[in-house]
Amino acid sequence: MNRLLFAMLCLVASLSLMAAEGFSSLEEQMSGKEFTASGLDKLSQAELEALNNWIRRHSVATLDSPRAGTASAGTSAPAQDRRGLKSENDEDRSEITSRIVGNFSGWDGQTVFKLENGMIWLQADKDKFYTKDMENPVVIIKPGMFGTWRLKIEGFGSECKVKRIQ
Repeated sequence: MNRLLFAMLCLVASLSLMAAEGFSSLEEQMSGKEFTASGLDKLSQAELEALNNWIRRHSVATLDSPRAGTASAGTSAPAQDRRGLKSENDEDRSEITSRIVGNFSGWDGQTVFKLENGMIWLQADKDKFYTKDMENPVVIIKPGMFGTWRLKIEGFGSECKVKRIQ
């Protein structure tokens, strides 16, 4: 039971690997060595499928998704805005300016950024930055080298690497 809990916690921490366009099973996301080291090879096929389904249902990449029917009106990104999502057509790498929804006090190495335009970005590095609490601060996301993206809060010099998950 502890191994199953550990595996679930590891998978939730690796949400950056899941894209809003689809779900990659544990077998696809992990190397054979990681899969065995986490004890997942001891699960039956039915148990593994149940775990994959649980992760699919509880993934940040699928929560608040328009497909799930939970997005509120006016908060979803335009369908054509695919910037930051891994796709065959990654031509548009222009800067993104929006606002973080709600209270913001910094990032801690595993922060999820929900933006006013409906995009959701996950911190992709372990940097930490703290500030006094702010409501709906302006955020600027700029393209970086090798297909990466960098997030910065307007008025501050710190930035972190991010990956778009929705």
